[in-house]
Amino acid sequence: MVRSMCWYSVAAEDGTVYVLVQCRRCRRWYGLCAGTVSLQKMLFARLEARRCLKDIEPRLFPEDGGPDHGEVVELYGTEGTGKTELLYHLLCRCVLPKAAGGLEVDVGFVDTDYSLDMLRLVSILDNRLNAARSTSSPLAGSDEAVLRSCLSRLLVVHCSSSSQLLLTLHFLENSLSSRPALALLLIDSISAFYWVDRSEGGASVTKQEERLSKCAGLLHRLLRDYKITVFATCHAIRRSNSGPSSSSSSSSDSDRFYLCRPWQQLVTHRLLCCRQEASNNMAAAAGGSKEQRRRQVFTVHCTSSSSSSRTKTYRSSSFYVTDGGVDFI
Repeated sequence: MVRSMCWYSVAAEDGTVYVLVQCRRCRRWYGLCAGTVSLQKMLFARLEARRCLKDIEPRLFPEDGGPDHGEVVELYGTEGTGKTELLYHLLCRCVLPKAAGGLEVDVGFVDTDYSLDMLRLVSILDNRLNAARSTSSPLAGSDEAVLRSCLSRLLVVHCSSSSQLLLTLHFLENSLSSRPALALLLIDSISAFYWVDRSEGGASVTKQEERLSKCAGLLHRLLRDYKITVFATCHAIRRSNSGPSSSSSSSSDSDRFYLCRPWQQLVTHRLLCCRQEASNNMAAAAGGSKEQRRRQVFTVHCTSSSSSSRTKTYRSSSFYVTDGGVDFI
């Protein structure tokens, strides 16, 4: 049924949000009331300054080059290159209390791959809280109470199609209006429905990219009006043919930037994630312990082109994954 429908939203003067649905077979329109949003609350949420996340992870971005209000970060890489672990790392950094080294802001997580591992997330949070207590950081409340407080700052939404993703972004405005502390939106992943949309779009590239283009347009408005920051993973659709000895960063732009142009225009920071080869892995962790040298090392190449500066800046960093989350080398 969803495949044969197109969706639009309209906001009335009284704040009531309606979703208009058109059946492409019979061409009839159907109106659905999506709820009432207080216009005063929406205006207040737009005017109130949200937490800037330029310092969300200084080791990933160039100096003073982290994402500002209304900017988008794309994490690109093949499967198993640490993209989701990086999202968990950033999520925990945001929801943890300031006493534990966190930013204490709300986070929205849009899970399009149904790969969100809550047990893994809770394990990372628990490890970070225990590490903070071991350094004598004052944390108010019991372990369970602090953990519950962290999880209360997290909003999780699951999507199984690009149409659901579009509707989710529409309804997300309600959450942004009612939760001024919601400063970060994570999407894992933005490319999940690429092949499905391409198949359903037929021979027309416009039809293939129609839904993602609408999602990008709606995201652009949310970024402009609510000044949130967005991190989104993007799966590589093919590997470089340069050979095993070449770095993933040497792959051509056509291998990387295959999503629609409206999405590409939103992205201000790109993190190219890859796994190091065995020899480079040992060299990168040569100064660490034997346990560190045995772990798989991941590399992130960051390219930033912030809206405040026309020049591009670059940075590379390495990390490995532990029970307590991401550890940078």
